[in-house]
Amino acid sequence: MSIILYRFIIIAFLLIILGSLVSALYFLVKDKGQSDRTVKALTVRVALSVGLFLLLMAGFYFGILPTRH
Repeated sequence: MSIILYRFIIIAFLLIILGSLVSALYFLVKDKGQSDRTVKALTVRVALSVGLFLLLMAGFYFGILPTRH
């Protein structure tokens, strides 16, 4: 996997995480805490954040992402 593709995947993860966070805020304001859509959106955000962290760890472990010295 090339580093450019890896960077694209990381940026896509970050944009999806941001979108999930914005949707959680929207559901919080719109539903006034009466539904569980906010919790679901935040759960998706946390799962994506953990997935991104694992992806970054794998990238460093396998040498796809270089370290800065």
